[in-house]
Amino acid sequence: METNVRPETMERITTKALADAFIEEQIALVRKQVGDKKVLLALSGGVDSSVVAALLIKAIGKQLVCVHVNHGLMRKCESENVVELFRGQLDANLVYVDATDRFLNLLAGVSDPERKRKIIGAEFINVFADEARKLEGVEFLAQGTIYPDILESQKQAEGKKAVKSHHNVGGLPEDLKFSLVEPVKLLFKDEVRVVGEALGLPHAMVYRQPFPGPGLGVRCLGAITRDRLEALREADAILRDEFDKAGLAEKVWQYFVVVPDIKSVGVKDESRYEGWPAIIRAVNTKDAMSATIEEIPYSTLHKITARITAEVEGINRVLYDLTPKPVGTIEWE
Repeated sequence: METNVRPETMERITTKALADAFIEEQIALVRKQVGDKKVLLALSGGVDSSVVAALLIKAIGKQLVCVHVNHGLMRKCESENVVELFRGQLDANLVYVDATDRFLNLLAGVSDPERKRKIIGAEFINVFADEARKLEGVEFLAQGTIYPDILESQKQAEGKKAVKSHHNVGGLPEDLKFSLVEPVKLLFKDEVRVVGEALGLPHAMVYRQPFPGPGLGVRCLGAITRDRLEALREADAILRDEFDKAGLAEKVWQYFVVVPDIKSVGVKDESRYEGWPAIIRAVNTKDAMSATIEEIPYSTLHKITARITAEVEGINRVLYDLTPKPVGTIEWE
């Protein structure tokens, strides 16, 4: 059996009992694979990497070194919250790396989505390698890869192109010097959440908004510029704030803003005002392989529109994406 293929006979993890059995099985496999060596974990703070962190702490304790990389493509206050939670509350062995300039300099002028993903993925590995050189006995890299990442990165049938590549699947450089540890790579997102609850992670962490590895890099469409990236970050923060106020935060599986590299004519202070559009996407799904669109009340959309156009420099329109998956993917890039 190929290790990246989920067996047809594999039972879906829907209960605590099944999750407990999965956890015990993975703990044994990780201990056998790792031995007494150290493991670096790419800790974004999302549910996938958080569940992997909790599982590996149970399996190998202080042999785990969590590395959180701020690539400058995080949501507003995201890195600060990750450090406070994992280092301050969970007592994780956490290394924080601010690599904002390093990533944005490499991405300057790059508009192709696949190139952006692969640049970000490759640079992640370079950052981890730099951190590994500071430690002794590190031979493994842990990742929060899940099954939809693998499926979307592989060709689904002869003659069909892959949907997209993920930084943790296929985008890794050929000279990778770490062996990979990926304990949840055969699980769907809903199963990962069940495992997270069985591990005792806080509810807010387990049901945290999904966030792609390339972060805002695949939501700042086209070539990334710092001003448009900052506009995206602020608009996304407003969207999340208004969804919280409207009671939609846990009703909607994933919601975010994308800002494309186009401008339209608007009016501000009685003058011509060219700005970018902020496009809202809000979807519900169980396994991330298909998704439906959430119907957001117009009153909420009006509040979001008013705040974004008034508070975010550079944005003069707010749009709502009504495309389900398929035909559209959840992310735009």
